[in-house]
Amino acid sequence: MEFSNILVQWYLQNKRDLPWRETINPYNIWLSEIILQQTRVDQGMAYYLKFVAHFPTVFELANASEEQVLKLWQGLGYYSRARNLHYSAKYIVNKLQGKFPSSYIELLKLKGVGDYTASAIASICYNESTAVVDGNVYRVLARYFGIATPINSTNGIKEFKLLAETLLNPAISGTHNQAVMEFGARMCKPQNPDCENCPLNISCVSLEKKIIKNLPVKEKKLKIKNRFFNYLVVQTCDNKTIIEKRHEGIWLNLYQFPLIETKHEIDEKQLVHTDKFEALFANLNTSVQLFNMEQVVHKLSHQHIFANFWIVKTSKSDKFNINWSEIRRFPVPILIDNFLNEYKSN
Repeated sequence: MEFSNILVQWYLQNKRDLPWRETINPYNIWLSEIILQQTRVDQGMAYYLKFVAHFPTVFELANASEEQVLKLWQGLGYYSRARNLHYSAKYIVNKLQGKFPSSYIELLKLKGVGDYTASAIASICYNESTAVVDGNVYRVLARYFGIATPINSTNGIKEFKLLAETLLNPAISGTHNQAVMEFGARMCKPQNPDCENCPLNISCVSLEKKIIKNLPVKEKKLKIKNRFFNYLVVQTCDNKTIIEKRHEGIWLNLYQFPLIETKHEIDEKQLVHTDKFEALFANLNTSVQLFNMEQVVHKLSHQHIFANFWIVKTSKSDKFNINWSEIRRFPVPILIDNFLNEYKSN
């Protein structure tokens, strides 16, 4: 228990004052954990506070429209988290009569909740003896014990989970889990860990062997795909435009301007001869101008998007029925939101 005792003592003296640490309400803990997946605390804080203000309980979240949820989530990325959050809120209200799942096994039945999130909620809210293993925990354990097993391999996932379980103090499982995660976030950081002041530095294997920068190990499996997006930003003479709802992909159910995806960058002449452009502006007078001088590059974990925004001025048509004054009420990807901020100022 020495490992746990040292980290818990450090945690109680050094933990950050975060709003979700002021409660053990499972709804709030669930909300914070979903928001903080793939998101830094400093970025996620504002979103957590917004969601709690708009949806103080699971009932308000369940009764909201998906568009309301996505709009509030806008800019946070990984939008499947928001869709799963909303789906699970409705499941809790409609199937569980508003009673939040109170065990690791039951929590796993919520859409978007995996081992880590279920362990976090179960241990923090119900003191269930189940260890969390996230990026911070992987890093602390890999460095302290000098483990070179890739953390994203099948063997690595099992090995680190088992190790985390053996180190867990079941009497204070929630505090222990938060201590290890906080320690990884603030002391045993990815870059420039504070080894000099680390309370575990005497017994840290990677510090002794001078291999801190080599751990944890992660297999490189990801192949980045390049995609080329051409957005048609319609501006009619009566100040109307058109936007479309996405029905697939990473930005499912978010809105965007009509999109023409190509295999490489294209010029204006190629753009106006695409099938989609010709169908959208058939029998209409148009003038086309590229808004951005250079391609906008939007990097995601598995793909890089190279985007051009084409301003298409045209006559009025029944096809274009969205007032520009209403455009901001629709949830859009950050790529579109950034464009709207820049386009508005021009």
